[in-house]
Amino acid sequence: MGEDELNLTRYVLRRLAISVPTLLVATFACFLLVAAAGDPLAEARSRPGANQAAIAVLAHELRLDEGVVPRYFHWLGAFLSGDWGSSIALEPVFDKVTSAYGVTFGLVIGAEVLALVTGVLVGVVAAVRRYRLADHLATALAFLLFAMPVFCIALLLKDLAVQINGWVRELGLTGLLGNPWIRTSSPESTDARGFGDFVVKYIGAYLLPTLSIMAVSFAGYSRFQRASMLETLNTDYVRTARAKGISPARVVFRHAFRNALIPVATLFSVNFGVVISGAVITERVFNWNGMGSVLVDAVNADDPYLLMGWIVLIGATVVVANLVADVFYGVLDPRIRVG
Repeated sequence: MGEDELNLTRYVLRRLAISVPTLLVATFACFLLVAAAGDPLAEARSRPGANQAAIAVLAHELRLDEGVVPRYFHWLGAFLSGDWGSSIALEPVFDKVTSAYGVTFGLVIGAEVLALVTGVLVGVVAAVRRYRLADHLATALAFLLFAMPVFCIALLLKDLAVQINGWVRELGLTGLLGNPWIRTSSPESTDARGFGDFVVKYIGAYLLPTLSIMAVSFAGYSRFQRASMLETLNTDYVRTARAKGISPARVVFRHAFRNALIPVATLFSVNFGVVISGAVITERVFNWNGMGSVLVDAVNADDPYLLMGWIVLIGATVVVANLVADVFYGVLDPRIRVG
């Protein structure tokens, strides 16, 4: 193993050593907040004719009759051993949360990758074409998307899809494109016939939620990349490369692009949690059974263990995203690995 690979390995291990206690502290803080919300069985206890003995048995099974700190450590030990506990409805938390997580994770990853790729490319073009038409259009689009909440974008796209599907039916293209060809509900509702039909309808189901979530992220990435690229293009080594007669395309993509990506990696780690929150709202608009539905169910039922399962998975995802961004720093700038 070379010195660069060894430094990168040490750097990753250091970041991992920081990430684990960070997640533990976050789970403890969230457990305290969930416990402070009150007794999840209070409503059941207050009902006329409620079987108090049965409620007491349920409270004991859920360990609600213990102190907060002992309950947390019992929950943590069981969680680390693979037992995520049961919800108030006595459903396994692991099954409910992980099935919903798969839906949300696929949606978030697709939206974030598309936002990152398109945002970076638009930012580079805007920086290279500074104060020209392309830059003005990119700036106007970014500020427009910044000004619109995610749920507003989702509702507008959903309404637009309904209009487009109506036009498709009026033009008699339903046999060619499907009816409707842009889905406004979850992929679970697709009634596909054959693999090709399934692929088309599955993509159609993902199209609107993905565009809704990626919109604000795209705006952030494009603005960050533009600012970072402009700063990098004015550095001494880039001016030297230009003075040597190197082609403009090679100057941009060979000498400036890599260093200009470092601030964008910072935004990626911070933005991932925002994207997940946007996905939670978007799922409700398009009636997806993802983490948004789990969160609403847990809050409405005052379900502490279901809520903790949700928090741990989302928290772990954000921590891993930060770890990936830290590793990306080390790949882009070897000085960070040694520091």
